[in-house]
Amino acid sequence: MIKEFKPFVSASEKMKEFSLGPILMGVFLGVLFGASSLYLALKIGMTVSASIPVAVLSITLFKGLSKVFGFRKATILENNMVQTTGSAGESIAFGVAVTMPALLILGYDLDLNRIMTVSVLGGLLGVLMMIPLRQALIVKEHGKLIYPEGTACAQVLIAGEKGGSSGKIVFGGFFLGLFYKFFNVGMRLWKDVPEKVFGFFKGSAISAEVSPELLGVGYIIGLRTSAIMMGGGVLSSFVLIPMIALFGANLTEPLFPAKVLIKDMAIHDIWRNYVLYIGAGAVAAGGIISLFQSLPTIFNGARSGLASLLGNKIGTVIKDRTQDDLPFSYVIIGTLLMVLGLWFAPALHINLFSAILIILFGFLFVTVSSRLTGEIGSSSNPISGMTVATLLLTCLVFLAVGWIGPEYRVGALSIAAVVCIAASNGGTTSQDLKTGFIVGATPKYQQIGLLIGALTSAIVIGYSLQLLNDASTVYSKKVPDYQVMNMSSLKEKQFIKGPEKAQDSKEYHVLQVTEQSAPEMLQSLSPGKYLVDDFGKVIYLVDPGINGSLNKRDDGSSVTKYEAPKARLMSLIIDGILTQKLPWGLVLLGVALALVLELCGISALPFAVGVYLPISASAPIFIGGVVRYLVDRKHKSPISQAEAETGSGVLFSSGLIAGGAIAGILLALTQIMEGFSDKLDFSRAMGVLGKSDLFSLSVFIAAAVVLYFVGKKKSI
Repeated sequence: MIKEFKPFVSASEKMKEFSLGPILMGVFLGVLFGASSLYLALKIGMTVSASIPVAVLSITLFKGLSKVFGFRKATILENNMVQTTGSAGESIAFGVAVTMPALLILGYDLDLNRIMTVSVLGGLLGVLMMIPLRQALIVKEHGKLIYPEGTACAQVLIAGEKGGSSGKIVFGGFFLGLFYKFFNVGMRLWKDVPEKVFGFFKGSAISAEVSPELLGVGYIIGLRTSAIMMGGGVLSSFVLIPMIALFGANLTEPLFPAKVLIKDMAIHDIWRNYVLYIGAGAVAAGGIISLFQSLPTIFNGARSGLASLLGNKIGTVIKDRTQDDLPFSYVIIGTLLMVLGLWFAPALHINLFSAILIILFGFLFVTVSSRLTGEIGSSSNPISGMTVATLLLTCLVFLAVGWIGPEYRVGALSIAAVVCIAASNGGTTSQDLKTGFIVGATPKYQQIGLLIGALTSAIVIGYSLQLLNDASTVYSKKVPDYQVMNMSSLKEKQFIKGPEKAQDSKEYHVLQVTEQSAPEMLQSLSPGKYLVDDFGKVIYLVDPGINGSLNKRDDGSSVTKYEAPKARLMSLIIDGILTQKLPWGLVLLGVALALVLELCGISALPFAVGVYLPISASAPIFIGGVVRYLVDRKHKSPISQAEAETGSGVLFSSGLIAGGAIAGILLALTQIMEGFSDKLDFSRAMGVLGKSDLFSLSVFIAAAVVLYFVGKKKSI
């Protein structure tokens, strides 16, 4: 099979490939799509592949530079280097968003050093482990392991080399998403979450976050998955929440884990206190089930990976450049340095045993991730299940040896985070190497580009995560009257970072209240972070932007919150095992729900995510899926998977996602800039229309109609 295969660029052909221009453009696009992927993962717990839009943008930008400034035309191998370097950001962003926000939920601050350390080590580990696996999985398994996104990306590059390009489509989606989000959330010209509460059916409501990025996600994942996800949202909003409201209406005492009566709760409070745990149990069960379904692949992948390592001889003569990988000695040295880095990094709280555990889990799940990606594609790769399995095993080991203190929570999460990022990046790396194998790239240069992309994206993603959290953090003075007696127990001082700093520039002590705090403190203060003055008086509740509960500031202005659903799940697992305090009844209801769905032949994971998220997130994704269905029906002849991956609608949707997410990040920056956000507010000028649910939905449907007409166009 491999002898008959001929790459697009032959091994003997000399062509520019590894140069400064493609690397810089790859870094720029990697940072751009990494930040947008982080934004998306914090909102709905999922991302989409960035390789194809990065490849299309590379072809278009280089052609534009050639026409405008007279630069030479980029080669297909240089465009491939751009997409290789640029694709690392998306995979690292997913791993960070799935794990690191759990620190906030567990009662810790988002330490930038910790986030960047985990991101860099996880990203580099994913690339290093794929170096010896390339021959076994990409070359020897060619024709068996398809790597659909990698194959489709190769077709984009080849089409671009022959003269085809759809860069205008990606740019069109990008600017539509950017301006839509700016007018909607920035200038507030129409409601961003229209909602209808049904008075005749207590506890039920329907809402939709009319954002372009969620519309794009729905189109890319298709009707089947988006409908299953919407089904979970319907169960949550029209069955579980009304049922809890109905049966809990006459309770005279709060029902654990809530601390207020159910009859006094709003719909969102019921969801957060009860349905969230049911959804978490379903998500965890769905992830583990998908992992067990992949066990044959896992064993085969681990065996082939080990065989590849044992059979990879250092100093082997390379026949041609298309088979020239980085030396295996680099993998050995890099792995040893990584063990030392993990061990000695003060922010991670990891000992030598834990560092070795990360390397072992990392190699196993990078191999599994690569093989699964080759068979079923990146979108179906159960990275969350692998992360849950890693975290469960780690926490059980820690519990067995008595490591249950607060510092071990950070250690367990750090292990899961590095493995998650490595597995995610390993799957993306294998797709890139498959693309390079088809077009005739030099693996060594691709691997260097991947290392550069992983390093640069990891650094920027840490800042992006901190920015989004700080911009949406609420400092509320609506706190109980409480006096701290032991000032020495407080943490270091800090200033207010949100818009409230314009009214208060003082520095405060930090009080962190957890479930393990003194009983007399828990009687007055709920678990969370508080700011205390020099006299010990609690002044502010600090409600984080990620997984916070306050959607309005004290002045009444609304705030965008990020649910970070997968990170919430990780925190529940850590707390549930190490502190042995968790509403297991609710969690087991979710587990049973996932089992019922699997027995009915329905994938539990997207349904569970629908239960876990507010229906406002599932509804726009479902609309995007409906648009994809209508477009597919319009095509008279069946299309191949490569055509589906590179279709005009998919490219336009990728632009919508990137544009909407980047606008969201830029608008988050305006929240921190004193008074700038208020200057953008034109809601009063819109009058009644600005508050109309119907007008808001009409604008969103108009965007969906544009997507439909673009999707009807022929693919590349």
